[in-house]
Amino acid sequence: MLNNDILRRLRYTFALSDDKMIAIFKLGGLEANRETISNWLRKEEDEGFLFIEDIETAKFLNGFIVEKRGNKDGETPEAEQVLTNNLVLRKLKIALNMKDSDILEMMEKEKFEVSKHELSALFRKKGHKHYRECKDQFLRNFLTGLQIKLRPLEA
Repeated sequence: MLNNDILRRLRYTFALSDDKMIAIFKLGGLEANRETISNWLRKEEDEGFLFIEDIETAKFLNGFIVEKRGNKDGETPEAEQVLTNNLVLRKLKIALNMKDSDILEMMEKEKFEVSKHELSALFRKKGHKHYRECKDQFLRNFLTGLQIKLRPLEA
């Protein structure tokens, strides 16, 4: 899944304004301006589209954690150079203070069946024998479930 898609979905789900996004990037240790953010949010086929790098997305997610939970002992975590779907999922789980049962419930609403054991495997360290890679489909369904939960369609 493209980092740009993740950024777009989070912006919509949490109704983040340009100013709020700039502030979140700053909390993560990145000075981003309105034009750059606008180019990251464009569709791939649009003129001016820019790919957002892993480290920039990691800084946004770190800033999102600080925004939602506060600084841990006053320090900003170091942003990862390479960002995987597993890390994105973990960072969102931390930022939103979610339990495994919350994630399972959301995935169930999306009709995406996953067991508690399968879910816990996504949060293990890469070298662990039960580690499982988080596929794009899982992350996409998680983000959609999050969107449905936080921004339900008005009837």
